[in-house]
Parts: sequence; C-alpha cells; structure tokens
Amino acid sequence: MVERRVVVRLREGVHARPAAQLAQLASEFAATVQLCRDSLVVDARSALGILSLAAEYGAELLIRAEGPDAHEAVECIAAFLQGEKQVRQER
Repeated sequence: MVERRVVVRLREGVHARPAAQLAQLASEFAATVQLCRDSLVVDARSALGILSLAAEYGAELLIRAEGPDAHEAVECIAAFLQGEKQVRQER
C-alpha cells in the first residue's frame, strides 16, 4: 500500500468539476485508490464521494492506493490536487 499526504492547492478547492476530473483520473489506474480526510474514507473513482470530503483550498488529504500501479496513481493524483497536473477535458 502506498500513502501520501497532500494539501489541496486548487484555488477553489475540490468542487464539482475537479471532483469529476479526479474521479476520471483515478479510474485510469488499475490500483484501488482512496482519499481520506479525518475519519472519512472515499473511493477516488466516485465524484460524489470526493465531494463529500468538502476539501477546500488548504485542506489536508491522505491518498491511499493499493495495486500494480499504486505509486504512479498516488503521485498523479497528488500532482492534480496540488494544481500541478491538468486533466484533459473530453467534449
């Protein structure tokens, strides 16, 4: 299992659009990815679960992944939450 703590650096926090983008990003990996805030643990493939974290700018989250590409998944999701990675929008 791979874990990493990150601070949300998305200017408006994780609202509906970034939650959907994050769920899409998490689903690209074979690893099971979870996001944790305090005692709440959600599946990173669920936009509604992600929204339930109410992760505003500056919130600390724990990314937890288990599977063949867990390290890559954690690093990629951390980069997204820190505003370092853009997810391509499909139209």
